[in-house]
Amino acid sequence: MSSRLSLIIGILCISIFPVLIRATPISGISDAFYRMSIATVLIWPYVLLSGKWQAKTLRYWKPILVCGLFFASDIVVWNLSIQESTATQASLLTNLSPIWVGIGTFLFFPDKPTKYFWIGTATALVGLVLLMGVEVFLTMQFDRAFFLAVLSGLFYAGYIVVSKTVLDKVPILNFMASSMTVSSLYLVLLCVVLGEPLWGFEPRIWGSLVVQAVVCQLLGWIAVSHALQKIDAQRVSLSLLSQAIVTGFLAWLFIDEKITFQMVLGGIIILLGIAITFRRPVNP
Repeated sequence: MSSRLSLIIGILCISIFPVLIRATPISGISDAFYRMSIATVLIWPYVLLSGKWQAKTLRYWKPILVCGLFFASDIVVWNLSIQESTATQASLLTNLSPIWVGIGTFLFFPDKPTKYFWIGTATALVGLVLLMGVEVFLTMQFDRAFFLAVLSGLFYAGYIVVSKTVLDKVPILNFMASSMTVSSLYLVLLCVVLGEPLWGFEPRIWGSLVVQAVVCQLLGWIAVSHALQKIDAQRVSLSLLSQAIVTGFLAWLFIDEKITFQMVLGGIIILLGIAITFRRPVNP
């Protein structure tokens, strides 16, 4: 499978998540724990029984540990931000992550972002503001929810950047199984310490949690991780902006949210920005 096709599949799988969150009225921390833990329980038997586990993975335990903590923290603070404000504001601020990825890549990696990355980023952010609504952006409240959403974007960017370094050295499934184990242990500890509910849910909620684990976590992030092996981290992070477009369509299809001309225009501009980042500088 090509890296770009893998990225598209990953984006489609991840984009379902916000709609599922709306349909799963439980604690955001509990939701995050079950998304990670169910996926972890499913992936380990396959990795071990198929003989895909490689002991050399443990050499990179430090970045894997960081990835697990970053990813779990991203899910938790993003969920809390949505609960304390709106999905629109939280999504807008979380999707500032390409800026942080670009800055991180510029500061810590030898392969610097090209001018096309910065042009594409600026273009995509204009489209994102249009998609979410200029009035939402201008009237945003700088409260706890605001800073939680910004923090979510930072964790998201950190995960993308650090996972890129590990995926160059270990198989995808080894990395996913290990990092999700870290995330699950961290999240169950949070649930216990904070007294978040871990059982007593309705059958439909359990069904939603299973779909989140299988589709959004396993299929989605295995596909994105495959793309990260071949595509620059900053391009992947910017491409993930298109989640907002797919999520908007799914929200319109399943929960009757409106799609306006402004949203369509914003989506087109986001895709244009993403396309610009994939341009290569012409060698003199």
